[in-house]
Amino acid sequence: MNDTAPSPPAPPRLLLVDDEAALREPLGEYLSRQGFAVVQCESAAQARSRLRDAAGEDRFDLVLLDIMMPGEDGLSLCRHLVEAQDMPVIFLTARGEPTDRIVGLEIGADDYVVKPFEPRELVARIRSVLRRAARTGNAAPEAENEAFEFESWRLDPLKRRLIDPEGAIVAISSVEFRLLMAFLEHPRQVLNRDRLLDMVQGREAHLFDRAVDNQVSRLRRKIEVDSRNPQLIQTVWGGGYMLAADVRRVTLDS
Repeated sequence: MNDTAPSPPAPPRLLLVDDEAALREPLGEYLSRQGFAVVQCESAAQARSRLRDAAGEDRFDLVLLDIMMPGEDGLSLCRHLVEAQDMPVIFLTARGEPTDRIVGLEIGADDYVVKPFEPRELVARIRSVLRRAARTGNAAPEAENEAFEFESWRLDPLKRRLIDPEGAIVAISSVEFRLLMAFLEHPRQVLNRDRLLDMVQGREAHLFDRAVDNQVSRLRRKIEVDSRNPQLIQTVWGGGYMLAADVRRVTLDS
């Protein structure tokens, strides 16, 4: 009989990127006390270096990212994170205008927190985004070698890989992946903007209907023959959007 106690789960790893040391350092200490493993960076260049070095169990679970930084700004780094790294992002910024928030959400950020903020609220938002990312990752077919197929397209949820009818891999961001998963799990159902934003970006995103419209437009450009005359993701006037396709689960080759 083995009485060895199971190892506790590793704490979520956060990458905190902000050039303002007076905010970054005490915030990093606070988040560490809340049970997170925090790595701090003062610039986008330093963050990119740390991201290149992080792999496997050392991969970051979420990035807290300032927008206004010397050199490369947070918006540019966010585009890289959501498209190449498939990583959740929360913006921490003093830019609180609605248009700034919309831009952040449109390029794929998962949430947007305006400085100054209450640290406890930030912790709640971090945990909410991590739960949402975990639900999306677990919202795969029952078997690990299953995928979704629709109109000769195929999505492998475990690898987050979208394959077109010719067999080519189509790059999609983490937000586009979550949006497509929402449609695949609810085919031929009308999903209004509030529901889509809650499923894809959560919490305050419902304030910005344009964010979901732009993400749908981006996804259409990836999967529609003619994105100006969409046949797969249809607009339901006054209601929202609907995936007008049958979806089935297929077994992938081993």
